[in-house]
Amino acid sequence: MKNHLKFSGGTLLAIGLLISACQGKKTETVVNEADSVAQDSVAKKELPKPINEPLVTHMYTADPSAHVFNGKIYIYPSHDIESNVPQDDEGGHFDMKDYHVLSMDSIGGKVTDHGVALDIKDVPWAGRQMWAPDAAFKNGKYYLYFPVKDKKDVFHIGVATSASPTGPFKAEPNFIKGSYSIDPAVFTDTDGKSYMYFGGIWGGQLQRWSDGKYDSTGSKTDLKKDSLPAISPRVALMSKDMLSFAGPVKDVKILDPEGKPLLGGDHDRRFFEASWVHKYNGKYYFSYSTGDTHFIAYAIGDSPYGPFTYKGVILNPVVGWTNHHSIVEINGKWYLFYHDSVFSEDKTHLRTIKVTELKYNPDDTIQPIDAYHK
Repeated sequence: MKNHLKFSGGTLLAIGLLISACQGKKTETVVNEADSVAQDSVAKKELPKPINEPLVTHMYTADPSAHVFNGKIYIYPSHDIESNVPQDDEGGHFDMKDYHVLSMDSIGGKVTDHGVALDIKDVPWAGRQMWAPDAAFKNGKYYLYFPVKDKKDVFHIGVATSASPTGPFKAEPNFIKGSYSIDPAVFTDTDGKSYMYFGGIWGGQLQRWSDGKYDSTGSKTDLKKDSLPAISPRVALMSKDMLSFAGPVKDVKILDPEGKPLLGGDHDRRFFEASWVHKYNGKYYFSYSTGDTHFIAYAIGDSPYGPFTYKGVILNPVVGWTNHHSIVEINGKWYLFYHDSVFSEDKTHLRTIKVTELKYNPDDTIQPIDAYHK
């Protein structure tokens, strides 16, 4: 999540309904058009025509982490709200306070909102800003991983557990020791080992952890070191109980096709945030957002630790400043879950999640996707 933001106009629509959705109890809702937070009768600014409609419109959602558990699709998104926090360069107005879990039986099927799965008030160490989450299943339990600032305004990653994929989830009393920054993504390999990838620069604070300790003074947060290797995302092996790290936090190296590290000035290719890992034909695909250039890019490696070699773009820029995704195989086809801000008329902190099919080329590279009709 997010920082150096650009904004355009547009009127916030139906605030009351959105607030009531945010404050609702954990009840399941089958989403339909009547629940929309916006009305078609209200004139909207001219925006590109999307290739896909939002999966839900009764609330704003973003950063979709999609998984298939027991043959059913579950999506773990951020829950965007209008909290009236003034916007700033580090995304202070992304002041989300809870998580909902969505599910559907198949792509294109009805979507069910299972209500509040975890609220910030039920996380003992949390201060503010519940950003992009992820989920995993192991040991007969479901795990929800989430970044949130502690009471000193430092991002860490927490974990909560449930007997159900839809929650409610009960948070552990403290964050994962050794965790920091944002955007956790947990990948479980075919050998049963699980890894957490995480990190986001600028508002995500990753640049403040260059020596493994938090720099509260900001003296080490310069992001304009264009000729040096770009700041790396992080990875750590998870413990068997999925509640802690079982090994040291390591850098994830992203290389150019010549085998050299991507540089900080290479904004079209270097990592910014939104890690995701999936496996295809025996190779590991590390995908991520380039942030200020707004691409979802990817690199391929032979190990879950990398290094990964940059291959190209998965998703071209979308309406709204942020770009965040997940990739999952469903019934033999691959899908990209993503978000944009078309529905809120380009209010970048009020997004809706979408899904589209992802296709591979014969050489196992990915065909780039444009989210809008040309």
